[in-house]
Amino acid sequence: MAGGNGKGDQLNQLNDPRYIFIDEEQSVYVSNTNNHRVMKWRKDAKEGRIVAGGHGEGTNLNQLSSPRGVIVDSLSQIYVADFSNNRVMRWCEGSEEAFSFNQPKFSATPIWNSNGITFTDQSIVGSNPHTIFVNTNNTIYVANVEENKIVIWHDESVNPTKIIRGSFIGPRSLFVTSNGDIYIDDGYENGQVQRWSAKTNSFVTVMNVNLLCYGLFVDINDTLYCSMVDDNQVVKKSLNDPLMTSNRIAAGTGIKGSDSNQLYSPHGIFVDINLDLYVTDCGNDRVQLFQSGESNGIAVAGSESLNPTIALDCPTGIILDTEKYLYIVDQYNSRIVGSGLNGFRCLVGCYRGGSQSNQLYFPFSFSFDRSGNILVTDQGNHRIQKFLLMNDSFGK
Repeated sequence: MAGGNGKGDQLNQLNDPRYIFIDEEQSVYVSNTNNHRVMKWRKDAKEGRIVAGGHGEGTNLNQLSSPRGVIVDSLSQIYVADFSNNRVMRWCEGSEEAFSFNQPKFSATPIWNSNGITFTDQSIVGSNPHTIFVNTNNTIYVANVEENKIVIWHDESVNPTKIIRGSFIGPRSLFVTSNGDIYIDDGYENGQVQRWSAKTNSFVTVMNVNLLCYGLFVDINDTLYCSMVDDNQVVKKSLNDPLMTSNRIAAGTGIKGSDSNQLYSPHGIFVDINLDLYVTDCGNDRVQLFQSGESNGIAVAGSESLNPTIALDCPTGIILDTEKYLYIVDQYNSRIVGSGLNGFRCLVGCYRGGSQSNQLYFPFSFSFDRSGNILVTDQGNHRIQKFLLMNDSFGK
């Protein structure tokens, strides 16, 4: 069924297999402990395929250390007990890296309930909430800008289960990595990005910035990106560099403009596994794709895109799903839109701006939970709205 060719690290071998999982197609997943990887054997296959880890023992997002338990859900997402790293990792099959955030695989035309549920309100998250992050364990993180704190909900709890306070002021963005560390915008007055360590419960400065970061992202190589709204550029810095070296420019020239190498008030950002950078270029009403190593962007959403199917008015948040379809917060149109085979369409907030359950008012950012539901910071209504994914909207 799997292995049987002696101990080793070839694709037809195993080394200290511990746990297995068998899916509906009778494929066998094996946690190959001493090779620090998870293998998948299709029925009657003569060799397996690496579906998690396989890049040596380590703590990076593409590595494991003595993996044990393994389980695969109906979306082909692989969950691995990364024993020696004291964490649980999730892989989307076909990807070489584990992510801390949810990237669902939807059907061709997923549908969300048009009426949202108020997950929490101003009494908890303050006025004008900016940023939200939901990790693969369904832990929800929201920055309370007014009270300078991070509010956390674990295990789908109704009430907050943890509050993190520090010296940061007016955080506009945050990003959470797989080990639970939180990167927090502290550019407003202190000109920095801070990292809160889940292991030590302490803060450290990891990046110096001029002003606010309206978007933060940590890529698969542990590079931190900051979208500098007032400097009209995105900067980046390797977190593996022990020195506080100068930031490198990832996108934009620092001068606002609409040319392919320029940005105007960039907000939310997303970096995929190919290290391609997507930037919501709010002032230019477009989303720009900067392919790895390129200084000129390509408009992939908005009126300047190659096949425009929707007009944007200050996009502020962006996520890619597993099929690389785009999901965008269209702030001034008070809605979230998504791309598909036939271009873009409105997903939620499609009834003009307002305060009803089927409306949003100047939303800022959003995140998917592991069930594909949308949680969005409904800034103008001072609340977090949750829109439930309808049945049969997941891909196969």
